[in-house]
Amino acid sequence: MVDLLDVNSYDYYLPQELIAQYPLKDRSSSRLMHIDRKTETISHLYFRDLVDLLNPGEILVINNSKVIPARLYGYKDNGTKIEVLLLNHLEDSKWKCMVHPGKRLKREQLLWFSPNLEGWISVPDDDGLRVIEFYSPDNYWEEVECIGHMPLPPYIKRQDEAEDRQTYQTVYAQEPGSVAAPTAGFHFTEEMLSQLREKGIQIVNIVLHIGMGTFVPIKTQRINQHKMHSEFCTIPEETATVINMAKSEKRRIIAVGSTSIRTMESFWKDGTLINGSKWNDIFIYPGKEIQVADALITNFHLPKSTLLLMVSAFAGYELTRKAYKIAVQERYRFFSYGDAMYIS
Repeated sequence: MVDLLDVNSYDYYLPQELIAQYPLKDRSSSRLMHIDRKTETISHLYFRDLVDLLNPGEILVINNSKVIPARLYGYKDNGTKIEVLLLNHLEDSKWKCMVHPGKRLKREQLLWFSPNLEGWISVPDDDGLRVIEFYSPDNYWEEVECIGHMPLPPYIKRQDEAEDRQTYQTVYAQEPGSVAAPTAGFHFTEEMLSQLREKGIQIVNIVLHIGMGTFVPIKTQRINQHKMHSEFCTIPEETATVINMAKSEKRRIIAVGSTSIRTMESFWKDGTLINGSKWNDIFIYPGKEIQVADALITNFHLPKSTLLLMVSAFAGYELTRKAYKIAVQERYRFFSYGDAMYIS
């Protein structure tokens, strides 16, 4: 009997060579695994085939948050190199951040990043996070955008390159604020989006700025003891109106990515999707029912991750486990720059 609250139940074998290090040249040529929850069948397609799987009148919900060049390399006054990862904008030129190596920063001090950028870094809080306040508050962000690096995840074993500024970003990204990409949306091209609109599929935006909450590993043995970090999200009034109308008319809602699901679930109240902005720490795992989305587009996720747990809640534990085993056998490409899954 599988213990669905044991984090080890969400482990799986993954050969390292299946972890994609670069994206495909053509976003829509990624492979697409289609999982039909009703029939429990699994089929193998290409992402561009998604246009044929969606129907007129259905709603596609995308997260148009934009990844910022959040990784900065600075120096202490003694020349020690320090990596700073910006997480949440607090106010003015203050940011919550992580630093590495943290052991080298035992007191508040000044860090130098370039001739035009320096900042005062605090001591860590209980979560190991710090606050950095950049000098030159009027124009510091221009310098961050100039010298910052795209925050590629640690399983991509290379330095970020110039192309990552475009490829580690959805084609519809608009609202700056994420420190990891909503990767399920990577596979869409402008051409595909046009084809979907022409077919009568309505595309609406939500915003969830991805921070620590999405990628911090589960450190508790019992998954229900894990605490998600909060991430800021918004549902525009127009989006709520469109989704509520579709729900009332029993037209499907297709969520692009876990961030779209989490945002909609956190704004679902008494059978209605409300609009607004708030900090979101919702954690979805098997046993929790998903109310809003009828289908999900997602990538393949890390073992024992909150993302894999959310997919298991949506598709069912056994079907998800079967799909991941087949994905390894069929040599799908995994994680951020990898292939996609469509769960209907």
